[in-house]
Amino acid sequence: MKLWSIEGNSQRLDGGSMFGNAPRTMWTKWAVPDDANRIRLATRALLATPLNGRTVLFETGIGAFFEPTMRERFGVAESRHVLLDSLREAGFEHTDIDVVVLSHLHFDHAGGLLAPWAAGKAPELLFPNATFVLGRKHWQRACNPHPRDRASFIPELPGLLEASGRVEFVDDDRAPSLGDAVRFHYSDGHTPGMMLAEIPGPDLREGRPHGGVVFCADLVPGLPWVHVPITMGYDRNPELLIDEKQDFLDDKLARGVHLFFTHDPDIALAQPARDDKGRFTTIHQVPRLAARPLHGEDAA
Repeated sequence: MKLWSIEGNSQRLDGGSMFGNAPRTMWTKWAVPDDANRIRLATRALLATPLNGRTVLFETGIGAFFEPTMRERFGVAESRHVLLDSLREAGFEHTDIDVVVLSHLHFDHAGGLLAPWAAGKAPELLFPNATFVLGRKHWQRACNPHPRDRASFIPELPGLLEASGRVEFVDDDRAPSLGDAVRFHYSDGHTPGMMLAEIPGPDLREGRPHGGVVFCADLVPGLPWVHVPITMGYDRNPELLIDEKQDFLDDKLARGVHLFFTHDPDIALAQPARDDKGRFTTIHQVPRLAARPLHGEDAA
């Protein structure tokens, strides 16, 4: 089984919002803001194949579905659908994807499901051969969003997904289409029912898988957020998220699971560790994955 990091459209968002509880003098050491106080962010997907005999894409990035005014408002750099280009660079088309796993349906994680914006054209769903795997609890949130995060959802997307007849809802730690090849963890601090997908390693100790890779979604968007107290202004319940992150990183460190980051502009993969003060940090940082074996030491 091989892994690819698949870059989607990049964007710039307000640094104060992305580091909600950290003062500017602190977060500017981690991310350099532009004149509008915005920082660079990736919207990176993970491709794995064969996984339970299938080609699986974890998330789709922000895509190019925004009309030009909204694209500028949310700092989306490119007008083309970068994810499709990145898939082709890896040797795949969106029609080759058998399963798309969606941690949640915020537009910067699921907008890539849609074709690029075109004047006068209704939103169109891509990935015609894929099963869409999604947590049932989060689906309920997406269909009935709270005013707190309504703007984070694409209003037309739930209807398009439902009309496809290819949504597979998940209630526990396994999805029928993926069997034991993917294990799901859940987090409610950022948004209710956010699903964190782990590709387990083959090493079993005391009945628990060791090694492997986990898609961190917005629980740990990138390297700076590995520091447990750092949360985003977009998080629904920051105190809960901190508790969830502590447990999550404790578990991944104990089992040697690598962290895959969707929003870090420079690093796709890293291994959790602790510094000399006992705080979480990362080692073995990898900028890009290209046909990387699950337990390979080098990325192309």
